[in-house]
Amino acid sequence: MTNKIAARKALFLDRDGVINEDLGYVHNRKDFIFNDGIFELTSHAIEKNYLIIVITNQAGIGKGFYSEKDFFKLNEWMIDQFSKKNIEITKVYFSPYHPNSIIGKYKKDHISRKPNPGMILEAKEEFNISLNDSILIGDKVSDIEAGITASVKTNIFLVNKNYSYDQLKLNSCHLINKLVEAKKFLQDK
Repeated sequence: MTNKIAARKALFLDRDGVINEDLGYVHNRKDFIFNDGIFELTSHAIEKNYLIIVITNQAGIGKGFYSEKDFFKLNEWMIDQFSKKNIEITKVYFSPYHPNSIIGKYKKDHISRKPNPGMILEAKEEFNISLNDSILIGDKVSDIEAGITASVKTNIFLVNKNYSYDQLKLNSCHLINKLVEAKKFLQDK
C-alpha cells in the first residue's frame, strides 16, 4: 500500500493589479507599489494553510521593455518583502509571451499566457494542488478566464477603475473592491 500525499490548496494571485498597482509594465522597485491589504490577505491565507502562488503575464519581456533578468531581480525583491512579514510565496510563474512580441521566441500565444490556464495547471502538477479547494484573485477578465478554464473553484475579480460592473458579468466569479474582502473566501481544511 502506498501513501498518497493529500492535495493542497492554493491562493493564486495575479501580480500587476493585485499584488501591486498596475502602472503598466512594472519592472523596477520605484514603480512597484504594494496594494492595500495584500500582506493582510496573504498572511491570513498562510494561517488557513494555503500555498501562495503568483501567476503573472509579463509581455513586457517579449515586447523588449525589460529583460528576464530585470523581472527576476524585481521578483526576488518582492518575495523578500513578503518574507520580511513571515509570508512565504511558494512560487512565481510568469509568461513572457505575447502574439505582438518583438523578440521572436516570445512571439506566440503560449499555453502559459492568461487567459490560457498553463501556469495554473503547471502549479497544480508541481505542488499537488486541489483546484477545487483553491482560490484565484485577478484584476483582468483574462485572469478569471484562466481560473475558470483550469477549473479553479473560486475565482475572485478585484474590481478596478479599468472595468465597469457590466463588463464583469462572468460566470463563477465573485467581485470584491478591496483585497481584504477576499478573506471571507479562505476556508479551513
